[in-house]
Amino acid sequence: MILSGLEIKNRIGNEIIIEPFEEKYVNPNSYNLRLHNELLVYEDNILDMKKPNKTRSIIIPEEGLVLEPGRLYLGRTLEYTKTENYVPMLEGRSSIGRLGLYIHVTAGFGDVGFSGYWTLEIQCVHPIKIYPGVEICQIYYHSIEGEYEKYCSGKYQNNTGIQPSLLYKDFEKGD
Repeated sequence: MILSGLEIKNRIGNEIIIEPFEEKYVNPNSYNLRLHNELLVYEDNILDMKKPNKTRSIIIPEEGLVLEPGRLYLGRTLEYTKTENYVPMLEGRSSIGRLGLYIHVTAGFGDVGFSGYWTLEIQCVHPIKIYPGVEICQIYYHSIEGEYEKYCSGKYQNNTGIQPSLLYKDFEKGD
């Protein structure tokens, strides 16, 4: 079951935290999240799963920034979210998708108990100008059935900014 927008609003401050929260971003069954003004790009042409990959920061100016096709940009939501008892899910807004802008490659599925900013895996079909603060995606919440363990991974939980891949840590554990 997916929570309605009114139910999301009713649960704000308890089982659902969105900071900052503004009622104007509530939809019939989701909440619009905005794009922060910073992006990360990987510096190397070949990325290695077994090691940290170098990134550099790009600030999106108020007048906008043109993204290039074929390049992966890591961004983050302006909003911090925390969820208890629900599975948070992230999807691009249809208006964004109709411009050929993708906001995640595979990571739209959150874990119950996740706390932090959402890292966005941004790609575009053709050059597009983006702006800081744009309503870029929407979060929605599924109820969860049965007993569960809350998300507590040390890799991404309680992040404070854009998170490049930390997959290399899995190799360090010997998994």
